[in-house]
Amino acid sequence: MDSAVTQTSVLQFNQIHIDVARNATDDFNLFHDSQQWSRIYQNPFHGPIALGFQIESLIENQILQHRQIHNELEFIQKQQLQFSNYQFNFANAIKPDQNISINIRNTQTSKDGETPFLSNRVSVKADKQLALIGFKKETTQPLFLPDTNSDSFPEQLSHYPDRDILDIVLKGQDKTFFLKRKFMNVSNAKNFLCGSRVDQRTFFDELKNRYQFPEIFPCAFISCALLEKFMLKKLDFERSPMVYTSHKISVDRSVLTQLKSNDRLHILIHLTSPMEKTVPKNNNQIYECYGLIHNNDILFRALVELTPLQGILKHLKMKVPVT
Repeated sequence: MDSAVTQTSVLQFNQIHIDVARNATDDFNLFHDSQQWSRIYQNPFHGPIALGFQIESLIENQILQHRQIHNELEFIQKQQLQFSNYQFNFANAIKPDQNISINIRNTQTSKDGETPFLSNRVSVKADKQLALIGFKKETTQPLFLPDTNSDSFPEQLSHYPDRDILDIVLKGQDKTFFLKRKFMNVSNAKNFLCGSRVDQRTFFDELKNRYQFPEIFPCAFISCALLEKFMLKKLDFERSPMVYTSHKISVDRSVLTQLKSNDRLHILIHLTSPMEKTVPKNNNQIYECYGLIHNNDILFRALVELTPLQGILKHLKMKVPVT
């Protein structure tokens, strides 16, 4: 399977798209606010910027179109590639009204005797400057945090208060998790898609009885959960904000198909410690994130890396990551 490179037509995120996407996911980060961005001390962006998950939602849809055009969905189903994996590094911010283009490289697939997979390299440019680079890969097992299973988490998470702190033993390690509870809602998903410049009818069409949540939408609530966790830690959002540098996400499509409107989504977040292999050697922070539904079915698992804005400002010649 060797499909051609796909280059999307140029499009833009206007401020209304950013507002709709952030409101749909309760993302109250000042970086995205059309007025309050100026409250951030020495903000290098000089204006509001798009959400990282908003960009990834657009990528999700563009790759879906690529899969449809090149008849790759049948291969995914036949080979039972139920995990959709995203890995992206953020190189620069995307601002309102910039011209955005997405480049999807040739599809790479497994050879005889290999574990089956499909993979595409992806890059995103804004006004011809690189903003994001990475890949999307379809696999039979999750690429990220693969050793964690549903039995690792406490039963009846719905009985714990929202914003609770839970001590959980994972793979023999005692870990402290922040719990954030959200409710999946079709209207919010539609708005998030519209804010991401995605046709909502691809996933929701009442006349065709189509109700399928997209992959990135539930993952986007990680930002809200992190912001609320930072609030409990008394983080100064104006003088000491954090920005994303990378996302590594594995979504279980078999669990996603079970997701219905008003289902509870339990998001569990743990800051990796210096004793863990995933922790970076610089001032960056990596958070281990899980999204669970129903009977602790793991909908998504993710490693998100953030860095303090002040650390970036010390290297003004460097390109600044997106939040």
